[in-house]
Amino acid sequence: MIRYQLICKCKNEFESWFRSSSDFDQQCKKGLLSCPQCGGSDVSKALMAPNVSTSRKKKQISAKNEKTNALEEFNTALRNYRTHVTETADYVGDRFANEARKIHYGDEPIRGIYGEAQVSEIKELHEEGVEVMPLPSLPEDKN
Repeated sequence: MIRYQLICKCKNEFESWFRSSSDFDQQCKKGLLSCPQCGGSDVSKALMAPNVSTSRKKKQISAKNEKTNALEEFNTALRNYRTHVTETADYVGDRFANEARKIHYGDEPIRGIYGEAQVSEIKELHEEGVEVMPLPSLPEDKN
């Protein structure tokens, strides 16, 4: 398949795909090509810049693919971590700060918990030496 940038006598430019350059020539001779704007069949090839693949362009594409793959792997690891926590820890809701303190000071048995807390509560926990970490936010959470 080959893509040509075409132009009509009304100066409308558009693109179209053909099996080969001879396929374009045949369709043009038979008047089968028409402008999508004015419907005219006086259509010809427009000046096009070739899409040349250079080693620099290949490196840019490769780097972009590597970044995309790395981001996908990172998001997968975050999903796996969050899934592990939510499947193995106890959900304590908005009692998180109090439950974390009880566990830290030995008033409750050591166990994994997760829940909700205000930023001020998290700061207080950190000041007391209670180690807490937020569950990761994932791209699908923002949709």
